[in-house]
Amino acid sequence: MKQRTTLKQIAKIFNVSIATVSKALKDSHEISIATKLKIQEYAKQQNYRPNSIALSLLNKKTKTIGVIMPSILNPFFVKTFSGIEHVANDKGYNVIAIVSHGKLEKEIASINMLENGLIDGLLISLSEETEAKQHFKHLEEFIDNAGPIVMFDRISDSVNTDKVIVDDFNCAYKATEHLIKTGCKHIAVVSTLDNVGIIKLRIDGYLKALEDYNIPINKKTINVIKPGYDFETEIKTMLDYQKVDAIIGLEEFSAVESMVIAQDRGYTIPNDISIISFTNSDFFKYTKPAITCINQHSVFMGKTAAEILISKIEQPSGTTDIFETKTIKTTLVERNSTKPIANNY
Repeated sequence: MKQRTTLKQIAKIFNVSIATVSKALKDSHEISIATKLKIQEYAKQQNYRPNSIALSLLNKKTKTIGVIMPSILNPFFVKTFSGIEHVANDKGYNVIAIVSHGKLEKEIASINMLENGLIDGLLISLSEETEAKQHFKHLEEFIDNAGPIVMFDRISDSVNTDKVIVDDFNCAYKATEHLIKTGCKHIAVVSTLDNVGIIKLRIDGYLKALEDYNIPINKKTINVIKPGYDFETEIKTMLDYQKVDAIIGLEEFSAVESMVIAQDRGYTIPNDISIISFTNSDFFKYTKPAITCINQHSVFMGKTAAEILISKIEQPSGTTDIFETKTIKTTLVERNSTKPIANNY
């Protein structure tokens, strides 16, 4: 492998200082035209490329941000990352992405690695274990030692930093209300995520809608399926032993799988059971029937989080102590898995 050409080597060839070579390559007016041309031509011949790590140490900036997400199998996070990368690219930043797989230990190890001068700031959606164990010391240490953090989607109010969220309580309320207005009276909620704050908020919104419309609450149709439990068995049991005329999937997998299981059980969608899902997956348009969903505008969430983080990175030191929580508005996208609103509404 050919050895990488360095500023030091070029300086030795032309018997000048490293600073002179650096200025010549930047076309500085401080260096004579003849010297600049010779150095630039040699660097081009040697395929010289700046050492980004060395430059970052010199400039005290890496022009790189980190992103830690619980999963890349969830289209919500794929779209969010797309928004993050779009803004980062526009502003001249690189992105290092890491998946925590919902594990606190992986999240801590990743932050410890990134904290060592690799990035200027961090975007993070908390792992399930981080929320369950309420362990945030690693985040606080990053803020103290390395740079700003912006949390998105899965957040904690215990950490004093900027956050980007959707109004999970109200969008779950509105989804439940929509089903009620289509004539549904026995509405179930289903999720595979346990100990996640956004799921609790969504269930609270659902319960409040039932209360406001005087619909009795059946705790056996609040199905938060814990790790290790078989999803299909749990849903089949609910459908066999409880009266259900609608299901709200609190994340994409739960909605799609519940619909498939219900159809296999002989139910028609939406005549027997209506389905609403959180997140607006592209393939929802192509399921049969197409699935009504809550669009959380995940690309916009990613863009917003990245803009806030980069703004904090580029602010002068000492001016970044004011934090905000930005709430992204959601939209209910009506498709064929729900019935029209009844005439009496």
